[in-house]
Amino acid sequence: MDVGSKRRFYIASEEEILEGKITDIYFMRTKEVLEKSGESHHKVYAEVHNYGLPAGYDWAILAGVEEVANLLKGKPINVYSMDEGELFRSLEPVLAIEGKYVDFGIHEAGLLGILRHATSIATKAARVKLAGWGKPILFFGVRAVHPAIAPMADRYAFIGGCDGISGVLGAELAGVKPTGTMPHALILTMGDQVKAWKAFDEIISKDVPRIALCDTLSDERFESLAAAKALGERLYGVRLDTPSSRRGDMRKIVLEVRWALDSAGYKHVKIFVSGGLDEEDVKRLVDVADGFGVGTSIAFPKSIDLAMDIVEVDGESFSKRGKLPGRKQVYRCENLHDTITKFDVRL
Repeated sequence: MDVGSKRRFYIASEEEILEGKITDIYFMRTKEVLEKSGESHHKVYAEVHNYGLPAGYDWAILAGVEEVANLLKGKPINVYSMDEGELFRSLEPVLAIEGKYVDFGIHEAGLLGILRHATSIATKAARVKLAGWGKPILFFGVRAVHPAIAPMADRYAFIGGCDGISGVLGAELAGVKPTGTMPHALILTMGDQVKAWKAFDEIISKDVPRIALCDTLSDERFESLAAAKALGERLYGVRLDTPSSRRGDMRKIVLEVRWALDSAGYKHVKIFVSGGLDEEDVKRLVDVADGFGVGTSIAFPKSIDLAMDIVEVDGESFSKRGKLPGRKQVYRCENLHDTITKFDVRL
């Protein structure tokens, strides 16, 4: 404990990542053995691929490529990759490294960690976006991850298809404006919904859409009508973040709020839903809601497992059993039909 007590947060610095300290010990020992035994000269060709997507998944979205490029920058190796944000399928090589294993092997754990985590988030974001029929999907995942990696989660949720991200630093690094509404804390601290909505409207920059949180102290329908009455045409939308313990049938709640707003002449007011949503929830609500705030299910998605395997050593096809030896290429037709071939085969 004394060794780590000098750190306020148990995270790696950029320097430690680049030095290769974020690795498994056996990669360090492998490097030592190869160098001290006179076997460090061997050149390999290694491919990164997935050998089995999660149940119900037919594709994934590659992400983390830029960070991997930065991790390997300056090393005497060649790196080939699909583009950031590219769709891929199981067994397809998404990234390949050519060079002496001792020049990059120590980074295998780090580069796989980057690709797997980023790809998992981007893939889930893409699935949620598709479930939403093109309606706005906002990523509210900052509170679901360690602060050190929140900007990373924001970035890859955005690459995957989320229309907005709430994280301040994450949005800054992505070159976009952070997107959000208001928390229950504002209403509870002020002690009155209408007072909080009006204060937000009076103080916050006019280019921020007025989306009132309408479920803090009373019924969603009555709070939504109260917000519409208080802000009128300035109210862009209402957000329903009803906790699961009080939710009941969320679809019926949204329909009730929509009916009430329309009947009172507030057809312009949009309805956003958030609070523990997954892609299946979005599918059930997509025809009645106007947008969604999704956090945890994107921040903590099913893992898209990626592995790196040597498939060639010193110019000869060679791999461990269960893997396909030799360099490969992926050809894609316009209908997204993919074909994997040996690298020297032309279709």
